[in-house]
Amino acid sequence: MDRRTFFKKAGVASAGALAPAALAAPAIAQENPKINWRLSSAFPQSLDVLYSAATGIADNVREATDGNFDIQVYAGGEIVPPLQVLDAVRDGTIEMCHTPSYYYIGQDMAYGLGTAVPFGMNARLKNSWLYQGGGNELFDEFFAEKGVWGRPAGNTGAQMGGWFAKEINSVEDMKGLKMRIAGLAGQVMAKLGVTPQQIAAGDVYSALERGTIDATEFVGPYDDLALGLVKVAKYYYYPAWWEGGPVIHAFSNLEKFNALPANYQQILTDACDVANLNMLARYDAENPKALRQLVADGAVLKPFSEEILDACYAASQETFAEISAENAWFKKIYDSQQNFKKDAYLWMQLAEFSFDKYMMVQQRKGNL
Repeated sequence: MDRRTFFKKAGVASAGALAPAALAAPAIAQENPKINWRLSSAFPQSLDVLYSAATGIADNVREATDGNFDIQVYAGGEIVPPLQVLDAVRDGTIEMCHTPSYYYIGQDMAYGLGTAVPFGMNARLKNSWLYQGGGNELFDEFFAEKGVWGRPAGNTGAQMGGWFAKEINSVEDMKGLKMRIAGLAGQVMAKLGVTPQQIAAGDVYSALERGTIDATEFVGPYDDLALGLVKVAKYYYYPAWWEGGPVIHAFSNLEKFNALPANYQQILTDACDVANLNMLARYDAENPKALRQLVADGAVLKPFSEEILDACYAASQETFAEISAENAWFKKIYDSQQNFKKDAYLWMQLAEFSFDKYMMVQQRKGNL
């Protein structure tokens, strides 16, 4: 079944409509009105995996509605500054955006949980919690209070720990660093003496080149290669303990989403779900090739030491306790994630981890 047929059937079924052949022409027109929306991505077109998630949503919606529901996509900064796209949606300036929610923790810390938190879940567990563990339902309530509708529309998988101008071998080495880092990880890093900076993707290279920052994280090899970060910092650390499975959401103004016909609502929701699946698949396919190229270009791969990871873990738990004591939404969502993760890892370590570990050993032996 092609994607156009899939989305059409999904939309019709969700609306409880009759088969199209049984509908009179006026009824069809009423169920499929002409609607034009604008969507601003938080990302530039050069970061094609991230940006194409938004264009993919628009393409699928357009095809499934015979062009009647048209979403025009703009890159970050074209019509709205990249770190303000959610504000523009909430205020009704534009109808839709595609962004990590953790860019907005300054407004509410619970936004951080929508994307990723330090030592949170990997992509597979995050999707399981969202779709089967009540996560999407919790965020439906939270987002509604903010005046927006949101749906997962991308996951990068576990990210890299970022680029550093010098080696970081101990907690002491982190003190005084100025680092571009998003979300709650910035607060954790601050406890270890790092000065966190939030900088849009298009400005990261120049900030590192000028020495405005000493280190930066972004996503992983594929995007980092596109940004050229190996040219301005050579030490490439792993893993990003703060982003084990970060989600990028598609957001709509809540009133405008609720005003859509039911079949359009379902078509849009399904298009976001497809974007969520496709992004992770693309990164898993592209990152290995990009990593080889980065190493060839001079990147020096370095793991964070156990001392650093332990210190960051302890600081994370302290941070979560502080926020939970003040923010009821954060506590409710975080507790749900923690309870789900505790059970999930019982299974993951038994079968998935054992299987993957064995296959990685075979790869290192040259048997793959």
